[in-house]
Amino acid sequence: MNANPDDLLVLLAVSRSAKFTTAAQALGLNHTTVSRRIAALEKALGGRVLARAAGGWELTELGTQAVRVAEQVEAAVSALGPSGKAPDPITGVVRMTATDGFSAYIAAPAVARLRRDHPGLSVEVVTMTRRALQQRSGLDIEVVVGEPQVHRAEAVRLGEYMLGMYASRAYLAEHGTPASVAELTEHPLVYFVDSMLQVDDLDAPRRLVPAMRDGLTSTNVFVHVEATRAGAGIGFLPCFMGDLHADLVRLLPDDVAELLPYWMVLRPDSMRRPAVAAVVQALREQTVAHREALLGRGTA
Repeated sequence: MNANPDDLLVLLAVSRSAKFTTAAQALGLNHTTVSRRIAALEKALGGRVLARAAGGWELTELGTQAVRVAEQVEAAVSALGPSGKAPDPITGVVRMTATDGFSAYIAAPAVARLRRDHPGLSVEVVTMTRRALQQRSGLDIEVVVGEPQVHRAEAVRLGEYMLGMYASRAYLAEHGTPASVAELTEHPLVYFVDSMLQVDDLDAPRRLVPAMRDGLTSTNVFVHVEATRAGAGIGFLPCFMGDLHADLVRLLPDDVAELLPYWMVLRPDSMRRPAVAAVVQALREQTVAHREALLGRGTA
């Protein structure tokens, strides 16, 4: 039995979101219809095309083969657009995760610039600071800190960024300016919640200044910045964020500095989508353009 092209397009939509409900919304169908179309496709192909995974559905080997055909069907249908105007292949939803700072200062402007030329593109950014996932159903791009150990995925080094100790001018006027690493221990630290920190590479302040006590801690780097500006203590901040604020002073840059890499993790099938490839390239270009700021040698 031959596969129905409509069923293939339904599978393609599910592969991009990992969820029947999201695919149904994108296609203007209901959840039951999507489920029925997938069942019909599996019957026609003689095997499972989807398997349950953490967070949604994942393609089987047969499903991956079917999606390649579905992409050809989609391209052929798109070619039937208005005469004289080639359809824009950079369209649809791209889903990614990244750290708070990267999302705001690299991903957001990169996507905004890309969407000026490709208004049919939509990018969903979930901010989190964690290790790369081993199961990434429905997720096209991950940006993580530190080299990831992943399977069935492609890892690409994006660039580096510097972190350093910062304090507000008002805080230093009241409490004095530490002149050495040893004197940092007399001040409270503003940083991540130690017990909730999932990325080993981000343990630098507790490694470099182990006697420094926690003052205000948070899972969000924007809280670190604003708490430091408010005088809650000395913050260990990404330089590209700390340097934006004239009321913050970087302390002991020759003694306390941590250079960390950003890595991008991609599903093996994601780069076949023009929209994902375009977002990946935009992130690379934005990272390169802001290299000096990321390294603490300029403004973002």
